[in-house]
Amino acid sequence: MHIETLKVFCDIIESGSFSYAASQNFVTQSAVSQQVRSLEEKYGCRLVERGRTGVKATAAGRTLYNASKEIVRLFLGLDTTLREAGSVVSGAIRVGTVYSVGLHEIPPYLTEFLRLYPAVTVHLEYLRSNHIYDDLMNGRIDLGVLAYPVKRSQITTIPFRSDEMVLIVPPNHRRLANRTSVSLSDLEGESFIGYERDIPTRKATDRVLRMHDVRARYVMEFDNIETIKRAVEIGLGVAIVPRPSVEREATLGWIKILTFEGETFLRPLAIIYKRSRELWPALRKFIDVLTSPAQPPSHGEAGAGSQDGAAESPNPAASPMVGRRVASGPVVN
Repeated sequence: MHIETLKVFCDIIESGSFSYAASQNFVTQSAVSQQVRSLEEKYGCRLVERGRTGVKATAAGRTLYNASKEIVRLFLGLDTTLREAGSVVSGAIRVGTVYSVGLHEIPPYLTEFLRLYPAVTVHLEYLRSNHIYDDLMNGRIDLGVLAYPVKRSQITTIPFRSDEMVLIVPPNHRRLANRTSVSLSDLEGESFIGYERDIPTRKATDRVLRMHDVRARYVMEFDNIETIKRAVEIGLGVAIVPRPSVEREATLGWIKILTFEGETFLRPLAIIYKRSRELWPALRKFIDVLTSPAQPPSHGEAGAGSQDGAAESPNPAASPMVGRRVASGPVVN
């Protein structure tokens, strides 16, 4: 029996999915099914059951899973020790992140990391913030990068960076198209495009608006930054979003960026991982690259990265003003 087979089996039980286990172990789904059949033939009993809610372990499967999980943990620990002794940085890292961070914040760091450590494979998975915490605890991902980290006893949190939150409007907006800044009170009565209500950035945005007695009238709600931008571009409303995620569209003239007069609202980002998780060399190096002050990018460079990684210069008319007070209130995901 191979360690790899036991790891695949553990991934099946933890995720409840053959396809997920296949993707995490870089094999086909049919190969995963064959490995399970081989285990069942070896021990002469059923190990898994398929149901409406996914794959579950039988009693025998649970026994195998409990033992296999410890075997895999010990093997990975040994593998880490030996790799460190040989100064080898390789392997695969699974990172869970939200769209606005994964598409517009991480790419420059990822490019630098893969340049330094080409033997490492990094998989980005786009998830809601609450799912990132769940997947960390269940071992489905190794690392999370998100906005508005929540303190949890089993999670280690490392500050990453902060985004400036800005207002975006259609380039032909009836009142705001010719302006470069706006007060929050000016937004009363505007049609808002926003994140869905359970997303941390939406919650933080709403708190900021309430603090300034602005009643936001949401006409559309989405779960990702890309759809929000498209809705603003075609004139359906205005939105408060992180600057790095919209600088490319502003440069191309698809939207207009406005800063907030008198104060800057910041969105904190953080790197998180399970406290009990053993950090193997590749994972530690990835965290080092993300947190190194010598690494890219400036906000303009990060924000310009589009889905295909192309860099665009930020819109000069939308550059942040110097010397403004930083708001002490909540900031925006």
